[in-house]
Amino acid sequence: QVQLVESGGGLVQPGGSLRLSCAASGSGLSISAMGWYRQAPGKQRVLVAGIFRGGLTNYVDSVKGRFTISRDMAKNTVYLQMNSLKPEDTAVYYCNGATRFLPGDYWGKGTLVTVSS
Repeated sequence: QVQLVESGGGLVQPGGSLRLSCAASGSGLSISAMGWYRQAPGKQRVLVAGIFRGGLTNYVDSVKGRFTISRDMAKNTVYLQMNSLKPEDTAVYYCNGATRFLPGDYWGKGTLVTVSS
């Protein structure tokens, strides 16, 4: 079983930065793709950024140029560096792990990001 634990959320002013972390643990780790999803109040959960085997990444258009996803294989940790944050980035951010395609079977409990002055 795989466990994912997010950290790094909080309150930040517009234009500020945050870095989210997601640590994976458990036996038989075989995750090949990891992603960050977010869910704003009253909206569906959507993929924000994904990172795949070989380091390939993709992003939703609204965060391109502002967010960067990265992965430390040795630490089994994936990061989301978020810069130039906007109020519309406010959401609960969830880490997801998949053995093949996103979304996979493994979810973290989420971390709240609030962008407000």
